[in-house]
Amino acid sequence: MKDVVLNIERLTLQAGDERPVDEIGLELERGKFTGLAGESGSGKTLTALSVLGLLPPAVRMTSGSIRFSPAEGDPVELTALSPKKMCRIRGHHISMIFQEPMTSLNPSMRCGDQVLEAIRLHLGGDFRSMRAMVLRLFDEVKLPDPGSICRSWPHQLSGGQRQRVMIAMALAARPELIIADEPTTALDVTVQKSILDLLSELREKYRLSILFITHDLTVLKQIADSMVIMYRGKVVEAGSARKIFEAPEAPYTKGLIACRPGLGRTPYRLPTLSDFMAGKPPETRKLNKPGIPPGTPPLIRIRNLSKWYARDRGKRIIKAVDRVSFDVYRGETMGLVGESGCGKTTLGRTILRLVEANSGDIDFDGKNLLTCSRSALRKIRRQIQVVFQDPYSSLSPRRTAGQIIREPMEIHQIGRNAADRSARTARLLEQVGMNTSDMDRYPHEFSGGQRQRIGIARALACNPSFLILDEAVSALDVSVQAQILNLLNELKETYQLTYVFISHDLTVVRYMSDRILVMKDGSIVEEGRADSVYQAPSHPYTEKLIKSIPG
Repeated sequence: MKDVVLNIERLTLQAGDERPVDEIGLELERGKFTGLAGESGSGKTLTALSVLGLLPPAVRMTSGSIRFSPAEGDPVELTALSPKKMCRIRGHHISMIFQEPMTSLNPSMRCGDQVLEAIRLHLGGDFRSMRAMVLRLFDEVKLPDPGSICRSWPHQLSGGQRQRVMIAMALAARPELIIADEPTTALDVTVQKSILDLLSELREKYRLSILFITHDLTVLKQIADSMVIMYRGKVVEAGSARKIFEAPEAPYTKGLIACRPGLGRTPYRLPTLSDFMAGKPPETRKLNKPGIPPGTPPLIRIRNLSKWYARDRGKRIIKAVDRVSFDVYRGETMGLVGESGCGKTTLGRTILRLVEANSGDIDFDGKNLLTCSRSALRKIRRQIQVVFQDPYSSLSPRRTAGQIIREPMEIHQIGRNAADRSARTARLLEQVGMNTSDMDRYPHEFSGGQRQRIGIARALACNPSFLILDEAVSALDVSVQAQILNLLNELKETYQLTYVFISHDLTVVRYMSDRILVMKDGSIVEEGRADSVYQAPSHPYTEKLIKSIPG
């Protein structure tokens, strides 16, 4: 007989006229690792928030049961508890690790004080004993120098360290059930692996029950005991993780598994969820990655490029980019991969001259970008464009999609007149898979994938030859990611574009790139053909990155 710690039956949530969660049911076995997977908007997070009584004001529960069975005592119907009694459950018996620790942690409190506050609320005790417990928790979640972390503010920590602080806070009252809501999204593969390993260790040590929410099924492959797949507010498949990965039954599940690039295949077009839902056969053609003919001159030549930052009033120098040299040839995709803080984004911004280099040369099509005049640089910038990581923060909230795409044309005087520029804007929107009616909508009215399409259309508005794609798909669902990667490959072929593709996701970089640069601590540690780098890495750091890939 199953030992069930949480049982959800026929849960229905109402938001206006919509049902974001529609009569779902799921069981969590005690001491097991259960994965809850699906795209953004499938209802995963709302299901988790309903367990803790933290639904947003616009969403209300209209029916269903959520029953929690503690190890000691009688089962509790969570939906029938008063707010005061719910507070005793929340944090003490059931705790949650939120997706974005930077927004979940209080920026005005030191990290140690935030965990100490959770201990005081649920367990109590004198200050000295509570402080000692904070240090033990920080040591338990493998934070370096717990005393220093205690005194640090959230903004002083890395993303992985902040997530470990959140895990320590979740463990503070020794709960029986932890709900982890996308705790590894947008983290480097090495940091992601360390967080997953940590959660697995803590589960075994304390016999925790973990509900792990994610949009990326590969994350669950090695750690989940069972899985529940949600689609548009409904459960479409549930069962053991092994069974679902080996023989998925629902077309939606098959799509989620297949649409992520794999290390062993490079199809001409990645399968998408819409393909599986429509029953389309998978692509059999292979993505062609021709080599560069001998004697071909590079489109862009980087030599000994450096960008340094002074810290502590000049006492400490950070070498974000340290004497980097490489070539990018016309028509190829150069992948730039490495962990956060390795200098990838700084390198891209230095090439664009969004930050000024300390030394070196950037030769673009025979012109040195670091020595040319401002007027000459302005003309060259028509040929060099960028797609940023976060489309929401890189698009002006005060401008419509049409205005955002037209702006570069107006700056560089592209098009005969306003009507011509509007017609070009409409064509660009159609080319990136959107409707011309979207021209009059604002960024907040679009999904993340649609906003990224607008960013791509804006980058293409000046007819560039060279694009820097800075983590352009890292914040997207894997299903949307596949659509954007297919789009980028189609546009590259249509416009004969050259890409520098920056990412921390090695599977995506390997799929997209002809050649790869591996960056660590501001320097290039490995360079080569994409398949060669993955099949036979020559540097220990590259090997470490490859071994950290989930699945």
